[in-house]
Amino acid sequence: MNIVKLSYPTPLSSIVDNQNDNIDVFIELEDGTNITVVVSTPQNLLCQMEREQEIFVPAPHPEIIVRSLTHENIQHAIEQYAKEDAFWLKLLYVASVDRSAVDMNRINRSLEKIKTLNNELE
Repeated sequence: MNIVKLSYPTPLSSIVDNQNDNIDVFIELEDGTNITVVVSTPQNLLCQMEREQEIFVPAPHPEIIVRSLTHENIQHAIEQYAKEDAFWLKLLYVASVDRSAVDMNRINRSLEKIKTLNNELE
């Protein structure tokens, strides 16, 4: 799916260390969908874990990880997430805004089917 527009509520130029930070990005897709994601760097995730004294990164609001916060890197990563029907971009966003939009019963049924198929392979 094509991206119509990417915008930053905080200017990229205000980032002091583009290898250790994160930024909100507003995305407008060609189908009219508007999505907000956080784009982070690996170093920023490590710093967040240190600050929060965590040993893992908790499941986030849609978060895309890039090597450094440049417009080119951000655009390329978001284009990859938007490929085809923007499935992952839309799923992560919807699940973070309205968890009830994701049918856990259907997910559990699918997992049971996969388990059955895996057991049949053994």
